[in-house]
Amino acid sequence: MQRYGELLRTLLEKRGITDEKKADIFLNPDYERDFHDPFLMRDMEKACVRLYEAIENKEKIIIYADYDCDGIPGAVIMQDLFKKINFTNYEIYIPQRNSEGYGLNLEALKQFAKSTVKLLITIDLGITAVAEVAQAKVDGIDVIIIDHHLPRPASVGLASFDLPRAYAILNPKVDDYPEKMLCGAGVAFKFVQAFFKKYSEFYKIKDGTEKWMLDMAGLATLSDMVPLSGENRAMAYFGMKVLKKSPRPGLQKLLTKMNIDQKYLTEDDLGFMITPRLNAASRMDDPMRAYELLATSDEVEAGVLADHLSKINDERKTIVKSIMREVNKNFEKREVNELREVIVIGNPKWRVGVLGLVAGKICDEHQKPVFVWGKDENDCIKGSCRSDGSVSIVELMSETNESFIDFGGHELAGGFTVHNEKIHFLEEALSMTFNKVKRGKIENKIIYDVKSDLSIVNIKNWREIEKLMPFGFGNPKPIFLFENVKIEKIKKFGKNGSGEHLEIMFSDSSANKAKAISFFSNLDSFENTLLEGLKVNLLATFDLSRFRERVELRLRIEDII
Repeated sequence: MQRYGELLRTLLEKRGITDEKKADIFLNPDYERDFHDPFLMRDMEKACVRLYEAIENKEKIIIYADYDCDGIPGAVIMQDLFKKINFTNYEIYIPQRNSEGYGLNLEALKQFAKSTVKLLITIDLGITAVAEVAQAKVDGIDVIIIDHHLPRPASVGLASFDLPRAYAILNPKVDDYPEKMLCGAGVAFKFVQAFFKKYSEFYKIKDGTEKWMLDMAGLATLSDMVPLSGENRAMAYFGMKVLKKSPRPGLQKLLTKMNIDQKYLTEDDLGFMITPRLNAASRMDDPMRAYELLATSDEVEAGVLADHLSKINDERKTIVKSIMREVNKNFEKREVNELREVIVIGNPKWRVGVLGLVAGKICDEHQKPVFVWGKDENDCIKGSCRSDGSVSIVELMSETNESFIDFGGHELAGGFTVHNEKIHFLEEALSMTFNKVKRGKIENKIIYDVKSDLSIVNIKNWREIEKLMPFGFGNPKPIFLFENVKIEKIKKFGKNGSGEHLEIMFSDSSANKAKAISFFSNLDSFENTLLEGLKVNLLATFDLSRFRERVELRLRIEDII
């Protein structure tokens, strides 16, 4: 470890990397070494052969992908495969978030059967679709499931899981594949990698062609909050490299619209700018618009779609703000001690597609599990829920299952459908169950990596930190603690003079100075009201800005205490 600088060594040790070999592997991902053999997935051989047969027999194929920023890039990866081998007898199907909801849809399956579909490939869904896959089989459709979610536990017998009887299942959580935490598009990438490995000579495909699809696998890996270690780190690392030079016109037009220089694209740009716009399609309109943006090779169509997604993303922000105003008014009427252990709030007029964002905001503010509901196009009460860590949201719903028609998700987030007559009793039912299944709350305290004075904020140290990129879930940005620093100057800034962000100049006792920013914050966003001259403890990460082509190293505020 001695050949690394002191700061980098410290940050690696914080990540549990204490010897040189592990450090080299982490800092220098290698495609051949870090990507496992795709045929280690149990049904991979079977899936490749079935796809080959379908292509050679010109059978109609449906790619049925989830509507979020994992399923959609996964569908683009499959389209890239078909393009490479000039196969055209396929359709991409993405269910509507508001009317169809998540997962395989029986109505859609009926339509596929009528149009002589012979092979259906799911992306980022299907592992719990036992009845739907059985129906497809009855209708003569073979199903290849590409998913990464947990299957249902088996209700009877000795098996651990209740798996659909699909033709092939590609899901690292149900076999011995070494990387358990791939996202859905990551599994789709492994499928293409395997298919090319097996049939590249037959289709005259150049070695390494699949690497150009890593932009989509990387985008999904960074968007879907899977831990960035092992194969996922390599997928995100090479994904970012390809994204920076990806020739996709839709991606390029979207970046231009947001004034992001493609060659300097960061994971923050993906998380805060690109993913919300792609997800806006399913929340506000039709998820196919996001797919079309990423898949098109037409410059004009790409420009129109980039404008459209940016516009509906702005509308989405307006709708969320207006719902939050209603929520806050409702809470003002309730006494603070009136809030139950679980918060349930809703309105039939609220748009179902944005309620996950609303639930997240309420959960952050009140530190309680939150269920937010609206009515979908079929007059069904549907909603989204978030947990503050005090309970597994799925366990909470499982124990209150008589209130729900349907529900799903994972520990911290989920979705649900409720009987109309039971919605007004849901808060009481969930709050009673909460006391049975609650657990010790995960304290949301910020832990820092390095304590220092402001002299550490320099380009040399930024270059060391940069070697750990891309940052994300399981590989967070290093947090620095600066004790007893003085607020020299506070400035508000924002789009069209909105003043919704803060820029603060800090100084320390050795007269070192550093500029720090905090987005969507005001003087009362932290423990104490911020004042010039006040001495505080600052928790922050490094942030390299290239705004208007001006390179500036600054800090991004995590907390001020």
